[in-house]
Amino acid sequence: MSFAARLAELGVTLPDAPAPAANYVPWVRTGDTLYVSGQISAGPDGMIKGKLGDDMDVDVAANAARWCAISLLAQVKAACDGDIDRLERVVKLTGFVNSTLDFGDQPKVINGASDFLVEALGDAGRHARSAVSAASLPFGVAVEIEGIFQIR
Repeated sequence: MSFAARLAELGVTLPDAPAPAANYVPWVRTGDTLYVSGQISAGPDGMIKGKLGDDMDVDVAANAARWCAISLLAQVKAACDGDIDRLERVVKLTGFVNSTLDFGDQPKVINGASDFLVEALGDAGRHARSAVSAASLPFGVAVEIEGIFQIR
């Protein structure tokens, strides 16, 4: 099954790739490697803001991470001239979680992105990963994730 068909089966429509918020590009391709800039947690109702360990729980933040993964795939699709099926695999994610000093469940938050990518892409969605804490993130969002992908 194609990735596009699997996303449709899951009821996921990739949005237009978000535009950069500052002086950088949304992605850079070198050979068959695609580096996608950090995607902030934003869903259909706007930015998903909060600080883990303070005013947001892990389940809500994991859903925010899922939205980051959807934005990452939207960028991949844009980089592949609208054909998400040119994606070969997810290589690595780096997830940043807006959290208090004593919060330690960053991996559970970023699992929202990892689990979605495996559900949507199967083995091609399995990846290396880092999940780290940040004292704050742009616009007060809960999560930001950047990714490295292999494309054809």
